[in-house]
Amino acid sequence: MNIAQPSATVTASPVPWSGNRGSATPLAGDGMGEPMAGSPQSAGRLAEVKFLTVAEVATLMRVSKMTVYRLVHDGQLTAVRVGRSFRVPEHAVHEYLHDAFAESA
Repeated sequence: MNIAQPSATVTASPVPWSGNRGSATPLAGDGMGEPMAGSPQSAGRLAEVKFLTVAEVATLMRVSKMTVYRLVHDGQLTAVRVGRSFRVPEHAVHEYLHDAFAESA
């Protein structure tokens, strides 16, 4: 018996997490003159982005991983879904902390 093997492997690109399943906000190219993610113009900028794991964000912020997951799911912290895990752009952590300090002052 000959079992057919898949002829092509399909891989999905990471989709920015917007906090709701099924609705993703584009990382770039939102119609405001920015190139789409993956275009030659954005390749240089994406290479400069440093992504952190949820554990790294939790350590940096000195909170639990569950707190980071809540922030991501509530849409307060931008994250990119990669498979079953999340990656958070480092600048998003800094923006969140800056905004949190501004609100408390």
